[in-house]
This record gives sequence, structure tokens and C-alpha cells, in this order.
Amino acid sequence: MTLAPRAVLVHRRTEYEELLARHGTHGQAAFFLSSRGRSLEAVAERHHRTVRALAEVAAAVPLAWRRTRLERADLDRFLFGPEDVVIVVGQDGLVANAAKYLSGQPVVGIDADPGRNPGVLVRHRAADAAKLLPAAVSDRASADELTMVEAVADDTQRLLALNEIYLGPPSHQTARYRIGPDDDTRTPEPQASSGVLVGTGTGATGWLRSLWQQHASTLPLPGPAEPRLLWFVREAWPSPATGTSQVQGSLGPTDRLRVTVESDRLVAFGDGVESDALELTWGQTVRVGRARERLRLVT
Repeated sequence: MTLAPRAVLVHRRTEYEELLARHGTHGQAAFFLSSRGRSLEAVAERHHRTVRALAEVAAAVPLAWRRTRLERADLDRFLFGPEDVVIVVGQDGLVANAAKYLSGQPVVGIDADPGRNPGVLVRHRAADAAKLLPAAVSDRASADELTMVEAVADDTQRLLALNEIYLGPPSHQTARYRIGPDDDTRTPEPQASSGVLVGTGTGATGWLRSLWQQHASTLPLPGPAEPRLLWFVREAWPSPATGTSQVQGSLGPTDRLRVTVESDRLVAFGDGVESDALELTWGQTVRVGRARERLRLVT
């Protein structure tokens, strides 16, 4: 027996809800913001827009479907099924937060606050859900297959991300490691830096682009569906024991960047989620490259 599709509505707590959780009441939150020259009204209005968007999307789910709601904080504890249709209601970053836990399920990005988000990943409005959801599970579904990046450690730890993976110190200390291509075409170089970033074409609108500009790089930025990654070293500096000749590069579909840790502790995390990081210690090797998974973003 085939299960009916399950609509999984992914959202996050609004700024207003976070303020109420901290201060207890609307009045206390308003007093706190007013003491800092800000008004709670704009925050509350954004909250109400999000609530309305969630309600409109929930009402658009076909009656025969199963449904559930999922808060961002619970993503790492939720088991997604192959029959799920993931509906992200919120910001672009929330799609990236959910992507690492998926394995090919269609994703519909709904912009809960048009005009405040770039709309790179949350491309639709709540009113579009009624036609998008049935189409997402049909043969005529149109979706972009977005490239993802993975980091795999030699102890089998694995990390997946949509925008970028950062490998570096967990604080403001110096990261020490050896870096080079995984095919030994170049001798790995010992480096001291603020860390390494490996990003996708989706991430090329954010942190990756910032480093690309800082390096004045001539490497072309990849497109979101292009199976190519860029990597950059942050603030590498030379010394008698460390070099700066390998600070940027491009990775093709089968290429891997190999980093061997020479610090007591480094971490690798994806899409800015530091709470879900790989812990790496002296002598460990991690390989970063294109993931086999791709994000199916419904267009």
C-alpha cells in the first residue's frame, strides 16, 4: 500500500516569539525594546505575517495528505520519509538548514515576509501553495537540482551542506593543518590561518562571494546547479613553517580537497550551524567535495 504524501511545514520561531520567551509578556518585551530606542510594533507585524503565511500554506495542503509541523530546532531529530513534501516557510537560510537532512524530497520555499528576503531559495508566496503542492508530487513537477557539498572525515563522520562548509578553529585561535588536492598532484602545504571555506553555487550569493571578492579571485563563481565548488583559505599567513601558495581553487564533480589537522581541535560545520559540527583532532584527515545528494527545489 502506497502512503499518501506527507506535508512537512518547516518554520522557525519569529523574533517576536523569541522576545516573549525571554521577557514573558508583550508589555515587558515592548518596554525592553523602547529602552533601546526600538519599537515592538514592527517586530509584531512581521510575526503576524509569518503566522498568516503558515496558516495559508497549511490550508492549501490537500485533504488526502498527511501533515506535520517542524520547528528549525528539531530538524536534527526528525526522520524525513521518501514520501514527504517539505514546505519551508520563512527565510532563504531556513531552506539551507533543512537541506542537509533530506535525500531527494521536493522542497517548496515560501517567503513569509516578501521584501525582506532575497528570495533565492524561498521563491514563492503563500498563495502559490495550492497549485505548487499537488504539482510537487506529479510527473510534471519542475525543480532545480542544486549542488551540495560534503565533508567526510577518516573516522567516517560526514557533514552535508547546501551553501558552504567551514573548517577551522572553534574560537579565534589559529587553525593549523596541511592542505592540498586529494589526488596528490601537488604536495600538501602546511598552513596557519583562520580556516578554510568550501562553497557551492548557491552559497556564491553569500559568504563564498565575500571571500571571492577579498581574494580578488579570477575563478568564475559556479551556478547553483553547476557541479563545481570553490574553496578559499581565510587570512593565511606565511612563516618559516607555513605557506600561502594554496589559498584558493576550484573542485570539479569528482575532485576532493584534503585537509589534515595539525591542531589539538578543529571543527567543520555547514551553513553556519555551529551546533552540528564535526569534531576533528590532531592527525585526522577530512576530504571535502561535491555531495552525491542534491536539493530538489520546486520552481
